[in-house]
Amino acid sequence: MNINNILTEIEKVDPEVYDRLDTRRSAMRQFAKASGRIALTAVPFLLGGMFKKAYAGTTESIGDVLNYALTLEYLEAEFYKAAVASSGLIPAGAPTAAITTIRDHEVAHVNFLKAALGSLSVTPVDQPTFDFSGGKGSGNGPFKNAFSDYGLFLAVAQTFEDTGVRAYKGRAAELMSNNDVLTAALNIHSVEARHASHIRSMRRANLNNSSIKPWITLKDTGGIGAAVQASYDGEEVTSQAGIEIKNINGAAISAEAASESFDEPLTKDQVLAIVDPFIVP
Repeated sequence: MNINNILTEIEKVDPEVYDRLDTRRSAMRQFAKASGRIALTAVPFLLGGMFKKAYAGTTESIGDVLNYALTLEYLEAEFYKAAVASSGLIPAGAPTAAITTIRDHEVAHVNFLKAALGSLSVTPVDQPTFDFSGGKGSGNGPFKNAFSDYGLFLAVAQTFEDTGVRAYKGRAAELMSNNDVLTAALNIHSVEARHASHIRSMRRANLNNSSIKPWITLKDTGGIGAAVQASYDGEEVTSQAGIEIKNINGAAISAEAASESFDEPLTKDQVLAIVDPFIVP
């Protein structure tokens, strides 16, 4: 067992891990001192104890994370249900088929998360009452015509999907203690990413606007505007794991292309602030 390699790999995921453990040298010294007194079979437990100490109080329980995800899935499922039920909103044919499929996916996500919470003996959070106008219950927010204006509906759908992708990425690490739950959450994350890409393609076709790409470029909203900017702030990052992607190794890679290579995570507080206008108090 190469403990140095293990610590190096963890450092790649969390560069601040040694600040939590004092320093890398201190962590290695403490581990070497302790491991010399215990059986080899106990080494994984010692290592786990070190990192439990390092991360104590920094993450919420798996149940809390799943209930957070469930709230987002409620939002999307109810949004698409309302859209499909809105007479004349979505053009017949491929658009209606696509939105109906996405609705069914979101409903399935809700049901899965409820079942997962039940298996953990955690009570699923109640479904909020939503105001899809973004008016926090007034019904008069900036998106009040989302179920009568197809273009606006697609804009809101894009924002929800892009936010969902970043939200799952922001909290996936908190599920690492349960491989089954983590795998399922990442599967949902990948479905949300495909939804986002497809909705963006639908907007591109509807607006006949070739500048709308299937992915986020820098922190561009895709023409939606300031009302949704919070869902895109932070996506202009051009480096990953401390490595600058723009013009890497002398290659002609633009900031735009570098930013398109990765989705940046959103924190819990950022996501809750984004969805707050859509939830009736």
